[in-house]
Amino acid sequence: MSLQPDLAVEARGLVKLFKGSRAVDGLDLQVQRGERLGLLGPNGAGKTTTLLMVLGVVSPDHGTIEVLGNRLPRKRSAAMQRVGFVAGYLPLPENLTVRESLEIFAGFSGVRRARPVVAEAIATFGLDELADRRNQGLSSGQRTLVSIVKAVLHRPDLLVLDEPTASLDPDVAGRIRLALLEVHRRDGCALIVTSHNMREVEVLCERVVLLARGRVVADGSPTQLAEQFAVDDLEGAFLAVAEASRRERAGVGTAGVGAAGVLVEDGGERP
Repeated sequence: MSLQPDLAVEARGLVKLFKGSRAVDGLDLQVQRGERLGLLGPNGAGKTTTLLMVLGVVSPDHGTIEVLGNRLPRKRSAAMQRVGFVAGYLPLPENLTVRESLEIFAGFSGVRRARPVVAEAIATFGLDELADRRNQGLSSGQRTLVSIVKAVLHRPDLLVLDEPTASLDPDVAGRIRLALLEVHRRDGCALIVTSHNMREVEVLCERVVLLARGRVVADGSPTQLAEQFAVDDLEGAFLAVAEASRRERAGVGTAGVGAAGVLVEDGGERP
């Protein structure tokens, strides 16, 4: 079946095995078009593996995934033409200036009249002082900033952000969040964000999915998750999931996390 027209991502029963372990374990995920989703969880929860499957870089061992109406991996090329991806570890061409590299990336992405599009993006993201500097002289934070601009030049329908501001100073990170929200308002693109900065997730995301050991354990708005876990904020919910996951890995039978995202004590029914 084809993807529902109001969905940007639909994953059903995703399983990915690494060295005999399930990095992703029967995961179901739906992302509405235009939705801003945070995908969170402790280390080893399966976030990055899930993102890589959404991007078609990794194929699931079981299950199906469709992105913007395209079943992966067969229609990956068509899907990725409408997807932008941001991560601090993506390389940039060292000997080109920021402006030159953005114009080349825009051309690769099918943008017509790349120069005015790049000029607008440089102004929107406050890159004027960096525009004519070579990429090899940029700091890690500045490289991340350029990578974000690169990812939105073609106005994607889905923007995937893996720790988008991890290497940025707080003032620059704040400016980037505002710019991303402006891009979302302008283009109506869906966002999938992973981050260890809970404040960032609260600013960028209207809905959060919490993962633990490759499974969805909670799904709701930041406020709903705080209420669900009886904590003050999203960080408290994250910490509850991380602690339950740590205890499960260690084989300590004190508390776990049920499928609905609530803590269950010893003897409680586990999914």
